[in-house]
Amino acid sequence: MENFEKRWENLPVSIFNDVETASDLVAKRVAQLIREKAIKGENCVLGLIAGSTAVGVYEKLVEMHKEGNLSFKNVIAFNIDEYYPLGKTGLQSHYRYMYEYLFNDVDILPENIHLIPGDLTKVEIDVFCREYENKIKEVGGIDFQLLSLDGRGQIGANEPGSIFNSRTRLITLDYSTRMAAASNFFGEENVPGYCITMGLDTIMQARHIIVMAWGEGKASVIKKVIEGNVTEMVPASILQRHNNVSIILDAASSSELTRIKTPWLIGTVKWSDKMIRRAVFWLCKKLDKPILKLTERDYNDNGIGDLVSQHGPANKINIKVFNDLQHTITGWPGGKPNADDITRPERATPFPKRCVVFSPHPDDDVISMGGTLARLSEHGHEVHVAYQVSGNIAVFDDEVTRFLDFVRDVAPLYGFDEKKANEAFYQTVDFFEKKKPGQVDLRQIAECKGAIRRGEAKSACRYLGIPESHIHFLDLPFYETGSVKKKPIGKEDIQIIADLLKKIKPHQIFAAGDLSDPHGTHRVCFIAILEALKQLKDEDWVDDCNMWLYRGAWQEWDVSEVNMAVPLSPEESRIKRMAIFKHQSQKDRPLFPGTDPREFWQRAEERNMATAVMYDKLGMAEYQAIELFVKYNFENDWT
Repeated sequence: MENFEKRWENLPVSIFNDVETASDLVAKRVAQLIREKAIKGENCVLGLIAGSTAVGVYEKLVEMHKEGNLSFKNVIAFNIDEYYPLGKTGLQSHYRYMYEYLFNDVDILPENIHLIPGDLTKVEIDVFCREYENKIKEVGGIDFQLLSLDGRGQIGANEPGSIFNSRTRLITLDYSTRMAAASNFFGEENVPGYCITMGLDTIMQARHIIVMAWGEGKASVIKKVIEGNVTEMVPASILQRHNNVSIILDAASSSELTRIKTPWLIGTVKWSDKMIRRAVFWLCKKLDKPILKLTERDYNDNGIGDLVSQHGPANKINIKVFNDLQHTITGWPGGKPNADDITRPERATPFPKRCVVFSPHPDDDVISMGGTLARLSEHGHEVHVAYQVSGNIAVFDDEVTRFLDFVRDVAPLYGFDEKKANEAFYQTVDFFEKKKPGQVDLRQIAECKGAIRRGEAKSACRYLGIPESHIHFLDLPFYETGSVKKKPIGKEDIQIIADLLKKIKPHQIFAAGDLSDPHGTHRVCFIAILEALKQLKDEDWVDDCNMWLYRGAWQEWDVSEVNMAVPLSPEESRIKRMAIFKHQSQKDRPLFPGTDPREFWQRAEERNMATAVMYDKLGMAEYQAIELFVKYNFENDWT
């Protein structure tokens, strides 16, 4: 670690551009230790984790084994935690996870696998925990402990407030932890209330520890763990007292670190236009001043005098940044016809344009860019909306019962088969009464849930003036597993998107660039779009196509990244809200809310209003709300 970083970072940090590269490095480190121990005739004791963070690591380890480059015969494995109460075969069981993602595909000896069972009786737990600790000691301790990081700094299931000398034990899960896990359990009410976990002292006894964290959702807690004080309220901060820890991050999870967010506070930076914008906006926020009121002293007193000396005077910097920001604002997201478009974010011609709005789930379009979607339709562009997945797993069972009950009532009015309608209703009710949490729905029920969401999406599009012929339900195969766990993106998924683009030949593409989606669907859907565009890159229309990225319900763009800001009037904000309301199955209480208790329309509305306030404070015109977009240069991915 560089000396200037040591003043800020209390742990060694490695940052990678993407999760795949980072996971590959971690897997190679694990494999290297296993081989070194094998050469010496020694066992390699691994502390392992379950969850999405480790998937890439285990996939790479399995690949090495199948290629004949790695044996697990000298590996002894201990898992870090398990939900309680939960059977070993439960879909969410860490016991089951470890076999499905690793143990079933490598040659580890069964007697060397030590996992925490979630089906013990209460009286058995204390005895098991003591024996688990003794087993770790008997094999000489853990050589290499993998860790992931949860949203409030948990490692294992050690909640904030866990004492630093804690050992393996039963712990009560906090409400926010249970809410974060709700998607995996098909509802917060199905999440177990407890977890058996290694304690913080148990973890600290490992000789080498690697902590992995991916996505912007982890960025704020990463900053606390790495730059903050050691405190029991941030359990992972105890790792600052370990002498052999590595923190492995992707670019998104590192975004709040001082060296990433405000590098000018650490040392000399290269002042690109984007970096200048970041610094100026940061200074405005810190001093609560608009751009044009910043003085040379403001720059000097706050650690960015270097910017003035290189690009000043201050007034020159202020005017340039002010103009750059002002030029992002447009009420014409599809381009304004017969206008000088030199400083506008979108070109004037052709007009009208063919636009494809990709929506990962059937409501992401209106939640994230409903105002812009309404504006594109109003201006007469040929707007197509492509819903990439069905979203059927996010429909409550009660909704299916309600719709089938409706079908029973209207069957005689329209001459439908009443007997079949009644049979369908009672078969479904019977299935739901016996259904276990996480159980995959019957095919017809899954299709019914998909139909509910399709109907809502069509209703929202009709409300915004988008004809049904321009609504495309792609139902990408990777998603249609019936459970939260999805298949990897495949050729069929990519081809479906490529075929649609080839047919429409759009001048504009809008896509979800929200890679922090906690369920991973947005990330996969975006990758599928990029892969489809790579296939089509030699077609003439691609050169004349701009791709604009919006953010989903979880995060908003940093204003320094933004290329287009679409202001919304109070009436347009109301239209957006009403379009979101058309998605009634997601109204009041979505099935997978994440850790944010607000409804999706509230998140979107408050976020758009906060963006408008921020633009106002920077010195722009005062708007009701603003939707933000970043222009994506996908050509960089092809060269």
